[in-house]
Amino acid sequence: MSNSLSSRPTLGQFSSIICFKSVITGMEEALGEKATAIALISAGRIRGKELVKSLGLSGATQDLAVIAAKLNEAVGANGTHLTAVDKIVQEGDLIKVYCSETVCSAGELDGSPRKCTFTMGAIWGAMSEVTGKKLRGIHTESVLRGGTHDVFEFTTVE
Repeated sequence: MSNSLSSRPTLGQFSSIICFKSVITGMEEALGEKATAIALISAGRIRGKELVKSLGLSGATQDLAVIAAKLNEAVGANGTHLTAVDKIVQEGDLIKVYCSETVCSAGELDGSPRKCTFTMGAIWGAMSEVTGKKLRGIHTESVLRGGTHDVFEFTTVE
């Protein structure tokens, strides 16, 4: 994929959340919720891995706060605007990534059952590439259901 914006000299590289959410709901209507979630998580994982490689963070041994800051720079307000990566914490073998303003939660009503799929997948792929491990991910807390963050938890797959 090229980073050239020559094909969109006026509009640039960003499109609206409304359009992105329409892609998701259209896929859900055509493929069903589970198949769409699988496809979006997979697409996100590929994006996250490519991003980490481009940042030179593959197998990084840096402090998780440094990694969180670098990921936030790439996908937050100064990057692609996918999400803000507020912090990454490790509790034994469990890695928790705290995100806010996720594109997947944007525009959803409080109490919505919506899960972050593409966003979680991107963070999942990024953390897999950073750690060099195969991980299993789950969206455990949501801003839509009373959480302060969208929290993605990752455990190593043996």
